[in-house]
Amino acid sequence: MTDAPSGILEQLKTFVEDESFSRFAGLPDLRFKAWRTREGEWFEGTYVFRTAQAREAFQADFEKSAHEVPGTTMIGSVPILIEPFEVVAVVRGPAGFRSSARFED
Repeated sequence: MTDAPSGILEQLKTFVEDESFSRFAGLPDLRFKAWRTREGEWFEGTYVFRTAQAREAFQADFEKSAHEVPGTTMIGSVPILIEPFEVVAVVRGPAGFRSSARFED
């Protein structure tokens, strides 16, 4: 995001809330997706799927269209890294999860 237009982070947050969140909430085999950012540096989606095969299929489809997905077009550059990984475990702490910024703690 170093060369992204001014105000892009707020646009991305709005897009996630208004469109992207609901799309991924219903994606088969997705355990969770987290949107992470470091303002002025990077914006990313972290995906965890039920199986390696589900992740591989999603990744193959994503790579075919990465140049035209909304985040790419908003930021003005394609993803610079797509890195498969395995999540060993996730623990839900006593504070729980906030699923959407619309639902403030």
